[in-house]
Amino acid sequence: MKNLTLLLAPIVLLTACGGQGQMTQAPALTSLAESSTSAECSRLSLESAIDSTLQSIVTDVNDFSFYVEDINGDSYEFNRGNSTLQTPYESASTSKWVTAAVIMQLVDSGLLSLTDMPNTFLSQDEWPMPARDPLSGLTLAQLLSFTSGLNRTPICTNAPNSDFFACINNIARNNRLFNSTPGAEFYYGSSHLQVAGAMAIKALGGEDADYGWSDVFANFKSLTGLFPTSAYNLPSVENPRLAGGMTWTGEEYINFIRAFRDLDFYTSPAIVDQMTSDQLNGAVVANSPALDGIGEDWHYGFGMWVECHQSSFSDACLPTEQVSSPGAYGAYPFLNIAEGYFGLVARQGELGTFSEGYAIYDAIRDDVEAWAACPN
Repeated sequence: MKNLTLLLAPIVLLTACGGQGQMTQAPALTSLAESSTSAECSRLSLESAIDSTLQSIVTDVNDFSFYVEDINGDSYEFNRGNSTLQTPYESASTSKWVTAAVIMQLVDSGLLSLTDMPNTFLSQDEWPMPARDPLSGLTLAQLLSFTSGLNRTPICTNAPNSDFFACINNIARNNRLFNSTPGAEFYYGSSHLQVAGAMAIKALGGEDADYGWSDVFANFKSLTGLFPTSAYNLPSVENPRLAGGMTWTGEEYINFIRAFRDLDFYTSPAIVDQMTSDQLNGAVVANSPALDGIGEDWHYGFGMWVECHQSSFSDACLPTEQVSSPGAYGAYPFLNIAEGYFGLVARQGELGTFSEGYAIYDAIRDDVEAWAACPN
């Protein structure tokens, strides 16, 4: 048993390892409704069931951590193997949520607008998109929702020695003249956020040639106190992959989700509402790892999946119940909008093991939902 103090909110943790766990929380007045619910459920029993499932589940890597926190700050933690919430993990696509949140903080402050186009901030040399090409009119909102039409990603986004803005130039050249229409298709890929990040760099740094994404992220850190040791360092700090290049610890990502939920770095709930709402606006789903990898017809907000466990996405999926940003190494951060609880599967398997990590959460989903709804 150990205590873990997380940034931004005092909480009391439940730790679980080797199939054992306890929960301690501050005394509180119990309403008649809570008393009725208490008789029907037991968090200790649910925690025991989650312990057992997580301890015995067969997955591709032994080491992983799981954490969930309810709306009141009570929490449950499980660690297997050598994993803890302080273990550094390469993020893969879990960084999409963070990147979008950083950019939306600039939208909230007025430095960017969702209707801005790349050529608002980027020079012709940086963004050589012909005016006659439909992609010349793509917007920041379409970049954040992966409906921009930038469906092709050059190899420079994975090359540590490539120049960031030279790679932005390559993105334009790789995608122009295909007659792609912004807003027509949802295509899960890396180019959208790379260009959105370039716009953010210019919005904050102006003509300073030395200003990069690390400076944008440092600005976000200084404003929020979040991610003190995390970094965008893949494939390199100089040429970070904004859709999948973070290294973080579970503890720091947990603090980020809580702050996002609680509007700690936005002035209006409208920002979170936009980010967590379906932003496809009729776009055809052309490339979806959720559909192809786990058979889920999820839609997309700004930098995160809008989950729906129906046979197909429909009005029954609205309003948004849960959002997530799974990574290709199997990490799975999530926020249940409807009930206010959130959590994380922290792990690093092989590239392409997104479904393995998601399966860990899926195996305990019902018990986690019951745990969050149970008052004791």
